[in-house]
Amino acid sequence: MEKYRTVPAGDGFFMPGEFEPHAGCIMIWPKRPGSWNFGAVKAREAFRQVAWAIAESEPVYMLAESDVAPGARRMLSEKKTACGIQVLEMESDDAWARDVAPTFVVNENGAVRGIDWEFNAWGGHVDGLYAHWEKDDLVAGRVCERLGYGCYEAHPFVLEGGSIHSDGEGTVLVTEACLLSAGRNPDLSKAEIEERLKAYLGAEKVIWLPCGIYNDETNEHVDNICAFVRPGEVVLAWTDEPSDPQYEMSLRCLKTLEQERDARGRAIKVHRLPIPARPVCVGEEDLKGYEFEPGEDVREAGERLAASYVNFYISNGGVIVPQFGDENDKRAVEILSGLFGDRKVYPIAAREILLGGGNIHCITQQIPAGRKPSPEGLGNSGKGGK
Repeated sequence: MEKYRTVPAGDGFFMPGEFEPHAGCIMIWPKRPGSWNFGAVKAREAFRQVAWAIAESEPVYMLAESDVAPGARRMLSEKKTACGIQVLEMESDDAWARDVAPTFVVNENGAVRGIDWEFNAWGGHVDGLYAHWEKDDLVAGRVCERLGYGCYEAHPFVLEGGSIHSDGEGTVLVTEACLLSAGRNPDLSKAEIEERLKAYLGAEKVIWLPCGIYNDETNEHVDNICAFVRPGEVVLAWTDEPSDPQYEMSLRCLKTLEQERDARGRAIKVHRLPIPARPVCVGEEDLKGYEFEPGEDVREAGERLAASYVNFYISNGGVIVPQFGDENDKRAVEILSGLFGDRKVYPIAAREILLGGGNIHCITQQIPAGRKPSPEGLGNSGKGGK
């Protein structure tokens, strides 16, 4: 694997939109007992449903630690998919591929490279969610090496894939709550962080939303509150209930979007996507199945989870949408079906993923289509068949 010490923008690379063609999707098989209760049995079923839906139109690379890889192969092979799922043995601390796998960038000639940000468990020793994240921090580089992509070394800049969203035409969405949090890059000013984003993502305009979803333990990642569906258009998590703490947060984001223009000078069209009508909370029974390590963030009965339909994944042929057993499930599917008329919408029961702390977008990371890795880039992946 070639490691680049330059910055992507200087080499002509930029982050494409998620709605653009993919070469595949990276996921990680769940295992961590402090995230996935009762041995991750229900979580793995949810991950399987997500992987199967994605693999109908693009290959899935499922990373799995060696002790759970055989089970992952067995479960994932029970259904034949059009593009297939390959299990690759690789260590990690948890299953949040969006945040620990590479962020990929492309150039106008079709080359694809990864970016290896520093990962510190969403806040490091300030407010990180677990005490040890060394294996997670190695995932991005190891994925690039295994799949044959060159990789930009972005350490010590701390960033997670869920904290950025690109329109592919020079505009990037972020939240101030996350990127300016004390546990990320406290020695950098907002202006310095913005310049770093432009340099690594090939962006011309960074739109800073003030906040994200209420009680989002990632310090309010943007991928839970707002996402591009195409250049110039976004969906925004919304509630019409003034007593809900999300109401004021979404309203602040809407006002920001209404005042902004994107990198091409366009006003941004905002589609309001409802949050669940009823808060999704941790139950007493859920708590019985966790095994927390020292220094790990713990769940509490009644804790409100950061449920949002914005946390969907756009595959080549589909939109994989979380469902919570809520009256707004159907409405979210209807709205997204209208916005993605050329793609099939896959509603997936996702409460078991949400109990881990994130959702469908959080457990996926797209690889943009482009110049394919060299055959030798797959290296020693003989263990990685279905």
